[in-house]
Amino acid sequence: MTRETMTFDFVIVGAGPAGLSAAIRLAQLGRARNKTPDICVIEKGETVGAHILSGAVLEPTALEQLLPDWRERQPPPHTPVTQDRFHFLTPKHHLRLPTPPQMKNHGNYIISLGLWCRWLAEQAEQMGVSIFPGFPATELICENNRILGVITGDQGRDKTGEPTARFQPGIALRARQTLFAEGCRGFLSEQLMRQFRLRENCDPQTYAIGIKELWEIPPGMHKPGTVLHTVGWPMPHNTYGGSFLYHADNQRLALGFVTGLDYSNPWLNPYELFQQWKTHPSIAPLLASGKRLCYGARCLNEGGLQSLPRPVFPGGVLTGCAAGFLNVPKIKGIHTAMQSGILAAESVFEAQSGETCTVFMKKLQDSELHRELYRARNIRPAMKWGLWPGLVYSAIDTVLLRGQAPWTLKNTADYASLNKASLSPKPHYPSHDGRITYDLMSSVWLAGTRHDEKQPVHLKLKNENVPVTVNLAEYAGPEQRYCPAGVYEFIRPENESPYLQINAPNCVHCKACDIKDPTQNIVWTPPEGGSGPRYEGM
Repeated sequence: MTRETMTFDFVIVGAGPAGLSAAIRLAQLGRARNKTPDICVIEKGETVGAHILSGAVLEPTALEQLLPDWRERQPPPHTPVTQDRFHFLTPKHHLRLPTPPQMKNHGNYIISLGLWCRWLAEQAEQMGVSIFPGFPATELICENNRILGVITGDQGRDKTGEPTARFQPGIALRARQTLFAEGCRGFLSEQLMRQFRLRENCDPQTYAIGIKELWEIPPGMHKPGTVLHTVGWPMPHNTYGGSFLYHADNQRLALGFVTGLDYSNPWLNPYELFQQWKTHPSIAPLLASGKRLCYGARCLNEGGLQSLPRPVFPGGVLTGCAAGFLNVPKIKGIHTAMQSGILAAESVFEAQSGETCTVFMKKLQDSELHRELYRARNIRPAMKWGLWPGLVYSAIDTVLLRGQAPWTLKNTADYASLNKASLSPKPHYPSHDGRITYDLMSSVWLAGTRHDEKQPVHLKLKNENVPVTVNLAEYAGPEQRYCPAGVYEFIRPENESPYLQINAPNCVHCKACDIKDPTQNIVWTPPEGGSGPRYEGM
């Protein structure tokens, strides 16, 4: 097999806010020093933004630093936040609570992060950055224990992995420094953490699954700039999570539900919680005359400062959500991802091939990003005590202690939290009405997800017997419920043993299976380039 090789100064894996911010900053540094560095960004989605999903409210601090004249550059729609509301829900009523200080959004904007990533990509390309969508990174180039680039995925293999007539081997992209900005639970980022033991001195990373819909609602119901967050019903009191509802531009309503993946009841279904939440008397009237436009799901990091790995290794750095720079109490990760990308670019710009850029750690330690995450570090782990104890502690930590408590609460791995099904109550979820609530498959169709069904299945099982002998027998097959795309289905043929069917073409690349599987038997790997969801306006 002949593999093409391309050489750059910098290769960036992932065209999200962290990767694109790093690319732009590297180009800016080159211009300032009369250099023209060769910068390559690869993205697994068919187009930049196709796999991007976020709430999203943008805090513009990092954007102002990166592109001070961003308003003159014809950016995508950005609706100024005009009102914050924070509600506790019961099945029939809501109680307005004081908006926590971290969740106040004065000066922020409601955006589509997918559209903004496309715009950032345009800014980068104008500065000479090469951006290649449809190319997932699937292998590390490692020589003498140094990372010297990545290899993109092969195209045109059949289900057994054999080359077909359209086979094209992946391309070797060599670089003196490689920046990994793959997003939450990145495939190669996780390999790097194991290979270089980057998680030796930190807590396990913890996660949540965020499920989102985009609606168009009548003008009379639309209140541009309004931001609503809710806690309480229908979430069980011992499970962390809540909802968001943002009135964006053009009569668009972005709404979603976030469920912490440290939940203990294997019968819990995050998708059905979201659909049930939409029936609340304070939510349903907004949707009754509306039209659902798009659906998607993505996992997000929730571990905070104590779960950050060491972000440097010989030949590269981890940045953005690949490392976990999300501020959970703020419910924001865009500005933190961008800030980490900027700092990463400034750290690696003068680095030699294969060098370990320890200066990145120093820059992070001295940054406002670190100070922000330090102040927020105890809020999410306190929620393991339950909603009300967690809210009370959060108020004390934020208002009285100002985030400077002399202790740091610990995180534990999400996959280890499930109780046995026989010891857990079965929740009741109402049927779908096809008007406000929808069945899962009609939702997946709106994600626009597409995979060539002839390619190898990208969801791998370490042991093919475990799903039935352990997951189904002890946990009632939780993968059927935590997956928001109907990928995992237990088939029970008459007079035969049950087996797990993997409907890989449904996958929206959320990574929940890779995270929540109680036996850690499922491994998410990148499918062929361009596969996956095709989000519009998310």
